[in-house]
Amino acid sequence: MKKSILLLGAFLATVAIAQAKEIIPVPVVVEEEPVEIVENDIILVQEQPEVFKPNGSLDLQYRYYGETEGKDRANAWNPNNDYSRTQIKGNINMTKNQSLEFRVRDYNSLNEHPMMAGSNNNGTESRVRYFYDHGKLGDSKVDLRSRVQYKNKTVNKTQNVQYQARFNFADYMFNNDFVKTDYFEIAPTYGYTWGSNNSSNYENKLGVNLYSYFTLPLNFSTEFNLYATEHFFGRDQLFNDGMNAKDKNLTLDMEFYIYNTTNLYKNGGFAVDFGFEGGYDPYTWSQEKQFGTPKNTSVLGTDKDKYSLYALPYVQANYAITDNMSVYAAAGAEYRNWTIDSNKSASTWRWQPTVWAGFKTTF
Repeated sequence: MKKSILLLGAFLATVAIAQAKEIIPVPVVVEEEPVEIVENDIILVQEQPEVFKPNGSLDLQYRYYGETEGKDRANAWNPNNDYSRTQIKGNINMTKNQSLEFRVRDYNSLNEHPMMAGSNNNGTESRVRYFYDHGKLGDSKVDLRSRVQYKNKTVNKTQNVQYQARFNFADYMFNNDFVKTDYFEIAPTYGYTWGSNNSSNYENKLGVNLYSYFTLPLNFSTEFNLYATEHFFGRDQLFNDGMNAKDKNLTLDMEFYIYNTTNLYKNGGFAVDFGFEGGYDPYTWSQEKQFGTPKNTSVLGTDKDKYSLYALPYVQANYAITDNMSVYAAAGAEYRNWTIDSNKSASTWRWQPTVWAGFKTTF
């Protein structure tokens, strides 16, 4: 009996061991922590708005005018001979839409001959201009600028203030490989001129002006300006050969210039250029007869129109001292009809030599 129980126990133990060997263990799943992949940081560079810095330029020039060809003691061809002009001019861009321009010219006679009493080559002329750019008008391409000007002439002891609203239509004009319109401005204008003693000798001016400038091939450029002005006088003016006094008058003035600069030599910062400028400076028409005749320019009011036409070829040397400063010197001669401005014969034209030098800096 005991033997049977022992055999049975041994059998059960053997079966249990065999079953234990056949048990497939359940796999234990170990959840790994997720691996965080850190990509390179992408730095977004936000463009900073351009910070406007005031900038501008300054130009100081000394110019000498010689004696007009064939002049006599009475200076019949040109009363302004043998004199100098010192000029300082510049501009300051104060903000993106505000700028200031200034120019001072001082004329000095170098020959105080008694016969020079009638010349205009002694005195100072000052001019200041303030510009404000209002931007584009609505959805158009027309840019609007305001200009306020003050001018003072010690020669004739007059002062002038002027306001203009200048509408620039350049984007609607010629802009191709042959012609570029730099500006094409139409400007309603109001001005007021008065004498030094603030008497009734004043003048109101109301008109419309056209200013235009075009860049052409081969270093040429042209400028065309037109001024239509109605003059209202505080004191009646004599017109029509001095026979009529009028308190108003309409005038049209036209300016047309051609410019060209051709480089002759260049080496580093040194350059020599041939330059030319010329044209109508200006042509003037008056509703009333207010201009004199070629034979007797002292007579007032025998002609309705007059013109001044000139040509100025010159050679100029330039040297760049730094990127912001340069010096220059030039010599040329001006060919003009001078005071005889109603006769179209070329025999009435004369040459006047001129030289100038100066320096220009930008900041």
